[in-house]
Amino acid sequence: MKKLIAVLAVSVCAFSISLAHAATGQQNKMKACNEEANTKALKGDERQNFMSTCLSAKAPAKEGTSQQEKMKNCNKEAAEKSLKGDKRKKFMKSCLSAA
Repeated sequence: MKKLIAVLAVSVCAFSISLAHAATGQQNKMKACNEEANTKALKGDERQNFMSTCLSAKAPAKEGTSQQEKMKNCNKEAAEKSLKGDKRKKFMKSCLSAA
C-alpha cells in the first residue's frame, strides 16, 4: 500500500512538472505576440485578430532537424521500402545517424 501511494505521489509530481513546463512555453508565446502587437501599435479588432493568428501559429522551425523529426522521416522511408527485421534496424541506424 505504501509503495502504491509513493508511486502515485511521484506520478502526480511528474505530471505537475510537465504541465508547468508546457504552460511556460505558452506564456513565452503570449509574451512574444504581445510585444509584437505593441510594436505594431495594434488596437481593438485588429489587435485581437493579430493575437489570435499569432498564438495559433506554430513555433518557427529550429535550425536543423530534431531527432524526433528524423525518426519520423526515417520510419516513413523504411515503411515505404517495406523493410523488416535486421534490414530495417540497419537502415534506421544509418538514417538516424546521417547528418
